[in-house]
Amino acid sequence: MRNDNESGVSERELSRRTLLQGGIAGLAAVGLSGAVDLANPLAAGATSVGKTIKFGYVSPETGPLAAFGAADTFVIGALKSLLAKGVTIKGVTYPIEVIVKDSQSTDATAASVAEDLIKNDKVDVILVSSTPDTTNPVSDQCEANHVPCISTVAPWQSWFFGRGATPTTKYKWTYHFFWGLEDVEAVYSDIWSAVANNKIIGGLWPNDSDGDAFASTTTGFPSFAKPLGYSIVDPGRYTDLTTDFTAQITAFRNGNCEILTGVPIPPDFTTFYKQAASQGYIPKVATIAKAMLFPSSAQALGSLAENIGTEYWWGPTHPYVSSITKQNCAHIAADYEKKTGDQWTQPIGFVHALFEVAIATLKSSGQAHNPSAFVSALSKLKLNTIVGPLDWTKGPVPNVTKTPLVGGQWRAGNTQSGYALVVVTNAQHPNIPLGGKPEAIAGATV
Repeated sequence: MRNDNESGVSERELSRRTLLQGGIAGLAAVGLSGAVDLANPLAAGATSVGKTIKFGYVSPETGPLAAFGAADTFVIGALKSLLAKGVTIKGVTYPIEVIVKDSQSTDATAASVAEDLIKNDKVDVILVSSTPDTTNPVSDQCEANHVPCISTVAPWQSWFFGRGATPTTKYKWTYHFFWGLEDVEAVYSDIWSAVANNKIIGGLWPNDSDGDAFASTTTGFPSFAKPLGYSIVDPGRYTDLTTDFTAQITAFRNGNCEILTGVPIPPDFTTFYKQAASQGYIPKVATIAKAMLFPSSAQALGSLAENIGTEYWWGPTHPYVSSITKQNCAHIAADYEKKTGDQWTQPIGFVHALFEVAIATLKSSGQAHNPSAFVSALSKLKLNTIVGPLDWTKGPVPNVTKTPLVGGQWRAGNTQSGYALVVVTNAQHPNIPLGGKPEAIAGATV
């Protein structure tokens, strides 16, 4: 339960302020605390200091989607020296302040904190990450209030169509980068085809934007899988944080579903899969979006995690380099593990890339506090980033650019969580090296 003090600020927010002020001293971008004065904000070649540029940053720091926001403090902290130099535009250095807000894993809170950033903090740009529950309401607030917004870590269909767009819709203020359903479908089918099975799929799809997108008969998995000879058992949408999945398990077991796929939130898949195992249902192959992205999810399942597949959007073996720090993926992942003691996690690269895009767009726009110039520059931006090449001039729809995607399976062996995510299919992006090949789940009961 939220515990607010007399000033209306939560104890959690106060503790994060203390952490960021003490642990990221000298940072021009400090979470919820506001800007820290810079001893020398002038970058080389600059002649004066301009008005501070404010970035708002929103992600799920708490709640059932908190695994997506677990690396935020590290990423922002790792950029402190760069952000402390500010951005130099036409000889003027503009200090950067980052104001961090927690969506608490709900769309209502995401919308509320975005409105607060816009109306009270007067931010110039909002950066937002991690699932449509956060990206969509924040983007909608920005579109309505004419504030530039860059979002990521939501399939582009969930972000674009999930906000009520049509294929020709052109947003003015909101832009997105991530892979799409067509990419995850191709990756998953590569894994399915490498494991002997009866081509019957069980669809574990929740009643949310991702679930609707994945289950769509026009753009989702049914429209992709059926022409390839797969049949799908779909027991219908379920509510997030369901505690009893007996109905779904029974449908998959009775339907002889040797393939399991879905897009549940992390706690829901842990609940589902443990119940499924206890009720005698273990598929031959499983490809689980969202829930199985994180080492914590594999650790929660223990031996049941072995060979469960998922989409692999960023990791230490990806061959990309940051446009702002010049670090490669291996360096950033290793730095995270060394400084936090935790296993690297996929959102690290995409949170970092948000700042790459924002800084590159500012420089390209040639103006520090002009929203129209910012989105105009963003609509034409082409940039090589830590998550791969981005190009907003190519689509697939207006306001969207795609990122590379490969497929992975969890394998025992990591010294931190006990499990490591290994690239097992890279047909669409062979420049990302393989670490193994798809394998069946041991002890399958169907």
